[in-house]
Amino acid sequence: MLFGPDGAAFSPTHTRKGGKLYRYYVSQTVLKHGAGSCPVGRVPAGEIEAAVINQFRVVFRQPEIVAGTWKAARAQDGDITEADARAALQQLDPLWDELFPAEQARIVALLIERVDIGAEGLDIRLRVDGLHGLARELPAGDMGAAA
Repeated sequence: MLFGPDGAAFSPTHTRKGGKLYRYYVSQTVLKHGAGSCPVGRVPAGEIEAAVINQFRVVFRQPEIVAGTWKAARAQDGDITEADARAALQQLDPLWDELFPAEQARIVALLIERVDIGAEGLDIRLRVDGLHGLARELPAGDMGAAA
């Protein structure tokens, strides 16, 4: 889901140093051609994941995103209402921290198509079809919150 400025995918990996685990994502370009072959060769996993989630949460609070997402989702499925889209997005933010990590990962995969990382920052491409599924799940309380 994470891609560099050259279009190459990033892969998760890790290393241990002094008994501590360090997770990061590395560009396929770097893996194939060595260090220096990509301007963004490696990124710390925790930092990039937090940045994506923070941007994701901010975006879903914006009224114009709700309206635009609803219109796009409605084009794919006429049954979704603007109220469905608004409810799904509004419920997601306060619930996020209560969800199990596996459920957070499932929602990210459902709603985010691609994340492009570059020297200027992140560009997140959303999945409109994923919003429809989320809009149907949230009111029904089907998401797995931690107890």
